[in-house]
Amino acid sequence: MNLEAEFGAIDIYLFDQILRGRITRSDRIFDAGCGSGRNLVYLLRSGCDVFGIDSDSDAIHDVRTLAAQLNPTLPPTNFRIESIERSTFPDQQATVVISSAVLHFAPDDETFDAMLAGSWRALSAGGMFFCRLASSIGIESRVRQIGPSARRSRLPDGTDRYLVDEPFLMKRTESLGGKLLDPLKTTIVQDQRAMTTWVVRKS
Repeated sequence: MNLEAEFGAIDIYLFDQILRGRITRSDRIFDAGCGSGRNLVYLLRSGCDVFGIDSDSDAIHDVRTLAAQLNPTLPPTNFRIESIERSTFPDQQATVVISSAVLHFAPDDETFDAMLAGSWRALSAGGMFFCRLASSIGIESRVRQIGPSARRSRLPDGTDRYLVDEPFLMKRTESLGGKLLDPLKTTIVQDQRAMTTWVVRKS
């Protein structure tokens, strides 16, 4: 088996959810910020009902091309040039929502909350929200606030991100009416940045 051809450049933590049986062929997948579809190769190939949005028109062109090759039964309109905050897809249509390396691009608190609400709104009751985003966990002393929001910060790698932490994510989990499926897991990349995996079941 050619693993790269089968799975593409999938996020290893999303792959973990597949291996654990939390994402199956019967799921309806909504990728909120899908890019060119790096996390969708296996899901498209498996015949999942997949939808995605991204504000980048070139990315949507690429993911439509990918879908046409791997799952030609899906209409091109399943992939749309839209912002997460104002998606035209129906509410609660997905059993799995993917938000991989997206929310940390929010410029401020209001936008972050709007992006999170837009992602959550797409998820049906009992569904799973899979999110990977930048955080300050484990590198608190190495980040520097750069804007009016205390969470908009510069990382040691020189990038600017909206950074979350454990209390913030736990509070959002509660306010959304969700339940953690896994403990928060954070990967620190050589003291340059930290990425946290947040997996929530919608009540």
